[in-house]
Amino acid sequence: MSTSNPRITVLGLGTGDEDQLTLGVWKKLQLVAKSQAKLFLRTKDHPMVHLLDANAIPYETFDANYMSNESFEGVYESIAEALIHAAKSQAAEVLYAVPGHPMVAEYTVQLLKQRCPSEGIELQITGGESFLDQAFLRFGFDPIDGFQLLDATSISRYALNPQLHTVIGQVYDTYTASDLKISLMDAYPDEYRVVVGHSLGVAGQEQIIEVPLHELDHVKGYGNLSLVWVPRSEQQETYYRTFGKLHEIVQTLRSPEGCPWDREQTHESLRKNLIEEAYEVLETIDEDDPDHMCEELGDLLLQVMLHAQMEEEIGTFSVYDVIATLNEKLIRRHPHVFGESTAEDADEALVNWNAIKVEEKRKKGIDVTKQSVLDGVPRELPGLMKAMKLQKKAAAVGFDWTELDDVLAKVEEELSELREAIALGAEDGAQERRDELGDVLFSIVNVARFLKVDPEEALAQTNRKFMQRFSYIEEQLRLKGLSFEQTGLSEMEVYWQEAKKVVKLDQR
Repeated sequence: MSTSNPRITVLGLGTGDEDQLTLGVWKKLQLVAKSQAKLFLRTKDHPMVHLLDANAIPYETFDANYMSNESFEGVYESIAEALIHAAKSQAAEVLYAVPGHPMVAEYTVQLLKQRCPSEGIELQITGGESFLDQAFLRFGFDPIDGFQLLDATSISRYALNPQLHTVIGQVYDTYTASDLKISLMDAYPDEYRVVVGHSLGVAGQEQIIEVPLHELDHVKGYGNLSLVWVPRSEQQETYYRTFGKLHEIVQTLRSPEGCPWDREQTHESLRKNLIEEAYEVLETIDEDDPDHMCEELGDLLLQVMLHAQMEEEIGTFSVYDVIATLNEKLIRRHPHVFGESTAEDADEALVNWNAIKVEEKRKKGIDVTKQSVLDGVPRELPGLMKAMKLQKKAAAVGFDWTELDDVLAKVEEELSELREAIALGAEDGAQERRDELGDVLFSIVNVARFLKVDPEEALAQTNRKFMQRFSYIEEQLRLKGLSFEQTGLSEMEVYWQEAKKVVKLDQR
């Protein structure tokens, strides 16, 4: 074993055209033929390997590692480990040859950069022609116009930007191309034209195929030297799927050149709009109408955008600050997902959430011991929902009934007090009747809480049931040519009872 510092030299074999192989790389390869270095190839599946064979340059490959590991990460880790072991255990310099340029889409090289210093190994990197050089040349676009390089095996919808040329590597096979297609279709129309490149720059093997996006996985010949190019879009409709476009539109609407109505709005003037849009979303949930829900969620999002834009205009925060704050909060309050904590069920997750909220308040200088248990319930919540939240907070510290029978008895007690208030007469008992009716409703919410039934949802379902049955009465009267004025209560009651039997409640 050598007493000098072990060394690994990474060589870029280029895209496959031997005329593009650099002189420096070729000189290093000659050392192998002279037994002055040991050569390892990440894969034998590369056009330049024939040049090694023709010149009797011996090598070992790591192709077997792809079969013995279940993930690409495992493959790359095992290759890096093997190279480090080889560098430490033999006197000759270790050469590691990879396709293209060592610093482009070569995770093993990144691993070596991380590990070699701590292992006492000198690492040298000698470049080669990158597949990007051939992509720019063969696809014919200038990266200065805006360009991004992505990995097909780990592509994210959020990385896609239609305003940029996008080159996607690691499209090894049809399965990868199929997954890639699905991701791209979240950002581009199905008919959007994309270009597949196989073995770019390799004489006799190069193929350039343009297809609509939805046929991306129909192309034959995917392999280690395959790329996909998604040209930058000039179509405004493509940007409609991007958050940046929404932000731009709202900015324009509020600008001096924008819409007079939007410019005049304030936080206060839009209060009712925010509430109305939220309720319209709830209605689409009840209707189980995805298309309508999509539209109404957009209207609700617009309210968020408008309020954030108003603050951006005066320099307090932007919608991106809103997003950052939300992301940070979600990660911070879910340590069982993004951290080291655990939560076996929803109840345990909620306990963690509340504990983290308390800690957040402490860091803000808020003394939680001086706060009311009931703090934090929004003032503007609908009555039933607010009652439920207040009761849950009180119950959490032990202020609660122990048995459902006690809760039901409380309902009877409140009903009795309501009857007494009603008996006082119209003039004397108006305020008391309102108070006692409120107590009845509050006690009914307590029953709902014990039954684990959301009172808002229960009442909403009853409202729908009433509407469906009443609509049945209307339909029967229309069929008979009658109006409500021509129909007595007893006859309507007959139809109501029929409706209870024949009208199936929509449970949505």
